Amino acid sequence: MGCDFRIRKDKEDKMDKKDRIVFATHNKNKLAEIRNILKNYDVVGLRDIGCETDIVEDADDLQGNAKIKADFVTNNYHLNCFADDTGLEVEALNGAPGVYSARYAGEGCSYHDNVVKLLDAMKDITNRKARFRTVIALNLNGKQYFFEGIVNGKILEEEHGEGGFGYDPIFQPDGYDMTFAEMPMEIKNKISHRGRAVQKLVEFLHLVS
Repeated sequence: MGCDFRIRKDKEDKMDKKDRIVFATHNKNKLAEIRNILKNYDVVGLRDIGCETDIVEDADDLQGNAKIKADFVTNNYHLNCFADDTGLEVEALNGAPGVYSARYAGEGCSYHDNVVKLLDAMKDITNRKARFRTVIALNLNGKQYFFEGIVNGKILEEEHGEGGFGYDPIFQPDGYDMTFAEMPMEIKNKISHRGRAVQKLVEFLHLVS
């Protein structure tokens, strides 16, 4: 009986460790979205592992920034982790703001500042086509993998909705008559760029678990 209990306990401990993974972000909104998608995993953020460092994302593309954040956690905390970077790419603006989406209006800017700047940049533009793109870098047991998710849509002329974050109030995905900010999180997570990238991550984790 005692031996059986130890074996069962060892399996439970092993499963707990396997199911726990670090998401390299300080962003509470992104962490909440990921936790809602990865319900079968214990997803912890940077603050949960005692990391208060503002990791500098100075790569020229989304994959590079995701890699920087994932490698920082692995190199400094020796933990399996994943990180993402997301960009809003507007066709008429030659893909801008792209990799600079989070700081489009300048360092320390708010989500609203970015939205206002983008709407101003597009006030005389009729081509409103845009896409959100997310790249995830996963560091797992000494190897690195990348996953990408894309959703196409358009930029509206004014904000709609109180939910979401970032550019959500002005981005309307193709096939829907509402913005991301108007959608329940469950719907957004099924069709969003981040949701699609995370789904690829989930499928991979199931294969290797």
